[in-house]
Amino acid sequence: MHCWIHASPSDFSGTLPQPRSGHTAVIVGKSNLVVFGGLADKKFLSDITVYDLENKIWFKPECSGSGSDDGQVGPSARAFHVAVSIDCNMFIFGGRFSNKRLGDFWVLDTEIWQWSELTSLGDLPSPRDFAAASSIGDRKIVMHGGWDGKKWLSDTYVLDTMSLEWTELAVTGTLPPPRCGHTATMVEKRLLVYGGRGGGGPIMGDLWALKGLIEEENETPGWTQLKLPGQAPSPRCGHTTTSGGHYLLLFGGHGTGGWLSRYDIYYNDCIVLDRVSAQWRRLTTSGDPPPARAYHSMTCVGSRYLLFGGFDGKSTYGDLWWLVPEGDPIAKRFTASPLEVIPQNKDDSVHSHKESQSEGSAILELQKRLEISASLSNSGLQIVDELEDREFLQLASGLIGEKVSNNGQLKKEIQTVRDHWRKSAPGSVKLKELGPLLRDYQRLITRHYLANGGADLISTESRFPGKDSHRFYHIKSASKLRMDDIPKLLEEYKQLFI
Repeated sequence: MHCWIHASPSDFSGTLPQPRSGHTAVIVGKSNLVVFGGLADKKFLSDITVYDLENKIWFKPECSGSGSDDGQVGPSARAFHVAVSIDCNMFIFGGRFSNKRLGDFWVLDTEIWQWSELTSLGDLPSPRDFAAASSIGDRKIVMHGGWDGKKWLSDTYVLDTMSLEWTELAVTGTLPPPRCGHTATMVEKRLLVYGGRGGGGPIMGDLWALKGLIEEENETPGWTQLKLPGQAPSPRCGHTTTSGGHYLLLFGGHGTGGWLSRYDIYYNDCIVLDRVSAQWRRLTTSGDPPPARAYHSMTCVGSRYLLFGGFDGKSTYGDLWWLVPEGDPIAKRFTASPLEVIPQNKDDSVHSHKESQSEGSAILELQKRLEISASLSNSGLQIVDELEDREFLQLASGLIGEKVSNNGQLKKEIQTVRDHWRKSAPGSVKLKELGPLLRDYQRLITRHYLANGGADLISTESRFPGKDSHRFYHIKSASKLRMDDIPKLLEEYKQLFI
């Protein structure tokens, strides 16, 4: 069992990387996670942000060395490139800037934070984006496939990082169909390639193994399609495949919605390829999972996985999530006691029955004005009373220093919590408060409409000019919030008291 945990500000210090997709995030050396490039709001990025694993701090190193044509140090802005680490060096190849596919080749020495361009050294692979690459031991890198702007590719290149020579691998037998947006992961003596978008546009769900990459084995390079038992992932591209222990973890990505759909389907499932049993299985997880996404990064940090960024067809993410074993200290700190069922007052149930028709019409009006469909509301958005909101009551008890025990004291405790949030700055709101804050926000909005039969909408909308008024009302869980949503949610919450 693993647990999803939305990363808390207390997990890190320093300046976190800005939201992005199509970036790379690799462990370089033993203690640095290096995030490079990507795409954010149609802007291609060239920045580097580093997470120091030992000191738990994010920082931006001052890099030296050769530069790109625009005078900046290091590679030009790009996304959908490949990045692979060997020892303390991070090697970068290709990617995309705007509509141009790139074919330049760079290395970053993280001991002195120095960039060196290697493009002029020998024959390089053709320019491409959406390729996949992996390290072979502690000296070589293998890269497969991609898109060159005109066609999907199926070639395989090997880089010797000592001689800095690229060699196209001569492979006999059947080749995998050309593809891009796939993953390539070295597992012992084989390179495993999964998924991607193929020639003509179909999204694939096939798994291939390439042998002959280890010189000592003296094997003739060749591909084999693997058809493994178990719960295989659905066809997808833009996913991640991360090696950890005796299994590979596949997360996210996107596929097609079928012949009748114009839109891609984005995933947030976890599928494991077990190297011991040689079969697929679904990874059992607890906690609210992160929103579905593709073109994110998922990095193995010890026994944990760190998810960052991505894109869901509409939004670019900048959130950080931990996927940790059940006994991990991060999982334990969020473990809560079982929900205590508080009996409802009998009189309340009588009033509830009598007023259900008028409440229903007010709720329908609220849904209509906020552009929330009835099916969405019925599928999981529930307005919970304070007495039934366990986390809200626990927060109240913590703020006043004693347990909330009866209805007579409840009014004071509720006001204490709300005053706390009204006085809070966004950076001081703790992660465990987001759920109660979101539910109280929804509670206050709903009660306002019920009290006024939906008629006082104009007066409340005047406090939130623009189409985004009450933008968080429809969100079912605080896990769907991004880090940059928290200040906006808190500001809207405070406006409800004006």
